[in-house]
Amino acid sequence: MTEGLKELGLNVGHRRVGRLLRQNAISVVRTRKYKVTTDSNHNFNIAPNLLNRNFMADAPDRKWVGDISYIWTREAGCISQ
Repeated sequence: MTEGLKELGLNVGHRRVGRLLRQNAISVVRTRKYKVTTDSNHNFNIAPNLLNRNFMADAPDRKWVGDISYIWTREAGCISQ
C-alpha cells in the first residue's frame, strides 16, 4: 500500500501507513490463489459403483463404504489422489 501511495505522489512511509490502518481499524485480508487439485484426465483404474447410491442395507455388516478424498504428501500444497 505504501508503494501505491508513493506512486500517487504522497510521501509516506510504511510505519505511518500501518499506524493509520490500525487507527481506522482497517486490516489486510489475504486470499490464497485457487489451485486445481482434481485431475480427471488420467488412465488409472476407477472402482465400479457397486452401491449406486443405495445405502440402505437389509442387515448389519452388509455394506461398507469409505472415502479417501485426499492424501497429504510432503510436497507443499500438493494433494494426491
